[in-house]
Amino acid sequence: MTARTALLQRSAARPASVLAALRLAACAVLAWRERAVQRRELAELPEYMLRDIGLTRDQALVEAGKPFWVE
Repeated sequence: MTARTALLQRSAARPASVLAALRLAACAVLAWRERAVQRRELAELPEYMLRDIGLTRDQALVEAGKPFWVE
């Protein structure tokens, strides 16, 4: 394999890996946003709904207080 052929192969493979990285980043951002929305909504649930899902107000506030990037 010549140096030119190797260079062409590497440059041809690069866009796929860049696209894959962008897809992963986009998926992470969407997951973070969804998690933030869910935690905000959890913090706003009334007591009777928290009881229905088996959580206390304190447990809900602890979960809602976590940063969006923490699962």
